[in-house]
Amino acid sequence: MPDVGGIAGERLRSFIERIERLEEEKKTLAEDIKEVYAEAKGTGFDTKIMRQLIRLRRMDKDDLDEQESLLDIYKRALGMLPDLEPASEAAE
Repeated sequence: MPDVGGIAGERLRSFIERIERLEEEKKTLAEDIKEVYAEAKGTGFDTKIMRQLIRLRRMDKDDLDEQESLLDIYKRALGMLPDLEPASEAAE
């Protein structure tokens, strides 16, 4: 394939074909993942929670700690969790 307009045709074709193969692999993997979730759901697991756990496991530990702290603070601010007792009251 000749160069056209300064573009190396064979090199471009090589990139396109690699991307197409990877896209097909990605599609196959997505289908496999879907099947695993269906199997887990069939045995009684909550797939929504499983997806959350996978997302959390991917996170950096510091980011996860910060997110959990903020979630706790926001829940307390909204009255979704009891306020922590001051140390002086807890000691009595």
